[in-house]
Amino acid sequence: MNVAQVLASKASARLQRNAIIFESKAYTFQSLFNEIKLTAAVLNQLGVKAGDRVAIQLPKSMDFIFLFLANLSIGATTLPLNTAYREKEVAYFLEDSGSSLFVTTRKNYRSLKKMLGQIPDLNCLLVDGKPEGGFDLREQAEKTQKPGEPDYPAGNDATAIICYTSGTTGQPKGAMITHQNLIDNTRALNQAWHWKETDRLLHVLPLFHVHGLNVALLGGILAGSTIVMQESFDPLKVWQTIAAEKCTMLMGVPTMYYRLLKQWETLAKKPDIQSMRVFISGSAPLSQSLFEDFERRVGFRILERYGMTETGMIATNPIEQSARKPGSVGYPFPGVQVRIADSSGRDVKPGEVGEICIKGSNVFKGYWQNPLKTQAAFADSWLKSGDLGYQDPKDGMRLYIVGREKELIITGGYNVYPKEVESVIDQVEGVRESAVIGLPDEDFGERVTAVVILEENAGPIQADRIIAFCKKGLAGYKCPKTVIFRPELPRNAMGKIQKQLLKAEYASAAAEADPNRRQDHR
Repeated sequence: MNVAQVLASKASARLQRNAIIFESKAYTFQSLFNEIKLTAAVLNQLGVKAGDRVAIQLPKSMDFIFLFLANLSIGATTLPLNTAYREKEVAYFLEDSGSSLFVTTRKNYRSLKKMLGQIPDLNCLLVDGKPEGGFDLREQAEKTQKPGEPDYPAGNDATAIICYTSGTTGQPKGAMITHQNLIDNTRALNQAWHWKETDRLLHVLPLFHVHGLNVALLGGILAGSTIVMQESFDPLKVWQTIAAEKCTMLMGVPTMYYRLLKQWETLAKKPDIQSMRVFISGSAPLSQSLFEDFERRVGFRILERYGMTETGMIATNPIEQSARKPGSVGYPFPGVQVRIADSSGRDVKPGEVGEICIKGSNVFKGYWQNPLKTQAAFADSWLKSGDLGYQDPKDGMRLYIVGREKELIITGGYNVYPKEVESVIDQVEGVRESAVIGLPDEDFGERVTAVVILEENAGPIQADRIIAFCKKGLAGYKCPKTVIFRPELPRNAMGKIQKQLLKAEYASAAAEADPNRRQDHR
């Protein structure tokens, strides 16, 4: 089955109900799928066919949703791209994927025009104008005759989405997520979270990320519920909207919940949020203190869940508030299996820490055009997560995550891979080498921190210069917020930088420091 076909079938019984209310403008299921059919016809006119890759770099909007679901319906593969990606990053994704169509805004197109013109066989489609030699979405839609029903030419094991991710070294890898992955995992969410058509999900997440796209958007449509969608996250607006729209569900990252709690404390008159059924947190670890503070002050226990780009959702705390525990991500979703393995791939004893491994129809089919990385990611059909955790044998094998095996930094719910940032910093004149680590941050979870070694005769270099250099080539969330200068980096006998020593050395000091202050330790 094609995931868009499944969604359309679910919607057919409730065509006049509101599917999405985007910044106060309502779209019924009927109007939503009419727009999807029209957009699918436009894509077909542009020559997009099953198996083609279409990259979408758009702000959160209904256009993004129409294009995403239309692309699925015609069997093409979508690459959702972060709007913060810069020219070199976008160029890599387009070239590596072999995308035939790039969808963006006029403003973004102008900033990328030279690079886009150098990629052969790439068409550009703008949602708000016509590029040179490209296409305008509105103009193409006006030319389109009455669109017919999609024939859904691809489904099941066909790739629906390619989401780029990476380890701590090398270029990003394109995780191929299939239609069946999306269908089965979304159904599991509906079952585990008792998601009903009477629910009203407040959607404040970005759409280029699997959390906002695969979990929140697809989950809400499949449940036949209403999604109240906001263009961006604003904590005061969230509280006001919950009360005004009688929302029942909210999904966010820990940074959002931290800011929501801070906003709550400033409100002289607390809004009526008794309509809320569940607050769900993911994409980064939720601290025990935030869990407890939110419950004490707001009156709700946040439901923490666990997922990966390559798997969708893996585990969740129970929907019953009393059964949720801080520090735990609960139990596997229906259809998902979890085991904990040692470095040799053998199961550890219950309660012991090891690498979390996953099996199920939620697990992706591999990395795009990268069989070696795909093979390395699996052990006897089990996906190796790279996360370390344990299962509590005294509590039904409840899952806990204790850390990450690799050096991945999660800041504000977004992944940052140190090697990518280090490669940019090392290009700064006068820099000999660098090590990028994540230090605890109350707001963002982790703060990207660069430890920099200067060349012997480099002279003084300001931290702001390094940060500004990074911003020219990297998305803002990847850029270091703090730069620490030192004469040498700690290494082991093999010459490998011991980042764990750097983290231990600076973690306590960073917790007390202003996260906006640039440190200079020469």
